[in-house]
Amino acid sequence: MRPAQLGLLSFTVQLNSVASLEIRQHPLSVCPKYLDFARRGHPPYSEGKRHLPSQRPVEECRTFVSQAIEDRIDQVVSGIADPDMALLFGNCFASAADTTIRWHNASAPETFVITGDINAMWLRDSAFQLEPYLDLASKDNALQRLVLGAIQTQARYIKAFPYCNAFQAPASSGIKPASNGQHDRVRPPYDPDRVFECKYEIDSLAAFLRLSRKYFEQTKDIALFTQDWAGALQQSMRLFDEQSRASFDKNGHWSKSVYAFERQTDKATETLALDGAGYPVNEGSKLVKSSFRPSDDATILPLFIPGNAMLSVELKHVGRLLQSADTSGIGRRVLSRCLTGSAKVYEHGVFEHPEFGQVLAYEVDGYGGRIVMDDANIPSLLSLPILGFLDKEDPIYRATRKMILSRQGNPYYLAGKRLSGIGSPHTPLRNIWPMSLIVQLLTSVDKAEISSLLETLVSNTGRLGLMHESINVSNDEEFTRPWFSW
Repeated sequence: MRPAQLGLLSFTVQLNSVASLEIRQHPLSVCPKYLDFARRGHPPYSEGKRHLPSQRPVEECRTFVSQAIEDRIDQVVSGIADPDMALLFGNCFASAADTTIRWHNASAPETFVITGDINAMWLRDSAFQLEPYLDLASKDNALQRLVLGAIQTQARYIKAFPYCNAFQAPASSGIKPASNGQHDRVRPPYDPDRVFECKYEIDSLAAFLRLSRKYFEQTKDIALFTQDWAGALQQSMRLFDEQSRASFDKNGHWSKSVYAFERQTDKATETLALDGAGYPVNEGSKLVKSSFRPSDDATILPLFIPGNAMLSVELKHVGRLLQSADTSGIGRRVLSRCLTGSAKVYEHGVFEHPEFGQVLAYEVDGYGGRIVMDDANIPSLLSLPILGFLDKEDPIYRATRKMILSRQGNPYYLAGKRLSGIGSPHTPLRNIWPMSLIVQLLTSVDKAEISSLLETLVSNTGRLGLMHESINVSNDEEFTRPWFSW
């Protein structure tokens, strides 16, 4: 589903201003539901040729009110000549704060961040939703507590249920658990009053590590390192060990997997093969399996290359961070896995494509099998420079980028009357994701490509002034999820 659309181009915005932030309670009983609010335009409209609407709730109905965010929007839009693009940026950059801070307890701290129209907290989504505000948080105590609360909430989730990806509100919030409407059989078992969904995705844990280390880089706040946080890291490392094992033992016998997931469904992407264990992986790959992709679709081959690449980057940063103060050896252990993982991504992920040359596969199995594609959701092959795994000028990346941005090299690269880009098997196969266009823009070295993509983004919001999950390549008024916040 959902690399929150992070606000339009929020990866490119340098958040340097200092301002005050306050958390307010809002009268939910008189505020419109944002899912309904987002389905139609609201004044004031931009003065540009598209007359895009303002889609921000009135201040009293925003879930989080921040003068720092308002000042940053003013600063950025003052340098944007196109009124439509300026308004679109404001709508999107403020979206996470305006609409998704479902609950926050500053004293604990605890923060429950929903992903938009689904009343649950995804580890990956919430991490990317908050990332654009981190530089402001480093200079503002209230915002710092908000982000720290999200990290500690994530840590408690992971400590208890490391294989799960999406969670219910903390019991202390008083928010009733939501139902996902599914019938799942999962090993190890989980508590549905605490877990919304338990699809194991390697990038969920990598996103937790990413938000944690970026928070510390900005704030130097040692309050991050609680027992819950340490417990979450230990659980994650144990999981990485478990999910690095081969499917068969040395005698050729099938090894019962620690994790298994079966859903009552008629969609192959929603469940795992072989009694929920997923397809086999070979011994010796040293990569970490991922049962599901960041789209929440099942992997075909369990060694998910973008997820392993992202994980190796974050383990490197966290390992170095811990090593200076480490007494238990976990810092060295984290760094060791990072170095192994990075090397194995190249060893097993790179292959010679007959048309594009040396490129990275999307998924592999260690037997020589590979899936050649890319999905719009982050981590993706397209997003690897943004994630810090390699440089955008790297020859393997340039060849991979050329491959996945073509219909010949990527089955989910789609083109229509209005636009072209990368979609996902998670959404209709005539839909591309604006997220993929933003990532394409951010990894481009071509000014003409960047300009064209900006025009495409601002021109394809369905006249609603928001970035949607996915849009039809020939009709931008056909889209999925009017309220899609990461």
